[in-house]
Amino acid sequence: MSKKTKGPFVALNVAVLTVSDTRTRENDTSGDLLQERLTAAGHKVVSRVILKDDVEKLRAQLRAWIADKNVDVVISTGGTGLTKRDVTPEAVEPLFTKTIPGFGELFRWLSYEEIGTSTIESRALGGVADNTLVFCLPGSTGACRTGMDKIILPQLDSTTGPCNLTEMLPRIRHDPAPKL
Repeated sequence: MSKKTKGPFVALNVAVLTVSDTRTRENDTSGDLLQERLTAAGHKVVSRVILKDDVEKLRAQLRAWIADKNVDVVISTGGTGLTKRDVTPEAVEPLFTKTIPGFGELFRWLSYEEIGTSTIESRALGGVADNTLVFCLPGSTGACRTGMDKIILPQLDSTTGPCNLTEMLPRIRHDPAPKL
């Protein structure tokens, strides 16, 4: 990965969502990792919430963050598996105005190097919801470490070249809608 020499680092405001029927603030190791990594990288965690696997509650929280001009990015952990209670993709995907297919593809490719074919059980995904970047990671701390260190944090670093999502945000927010 190359680094640009132009321009300063831009700190982003990030909301962290843990989706789990069993996690609390005391045992949310994945949420802790996300918050620690973001803060260490220079970003600000402006909100952190733990919600149970419930499509409507998840959508309500996501809609609030998407509407909040103080939130640039939402990162969730949990609920991306294959069981009936894993509903994060079902809650999030309808809110996307654009998907980022490469995020899930790259996550599973990197994860394959660590856990082999078990990676097919992950429905990690990313996209843009109006003006907000959204990334959904699995609930395991190891998966969060992989996603943050190898994909999300480099893309949220305005000094990463040849391009990054941070420098794309102003264009996402101000590009006029195409006329059909």
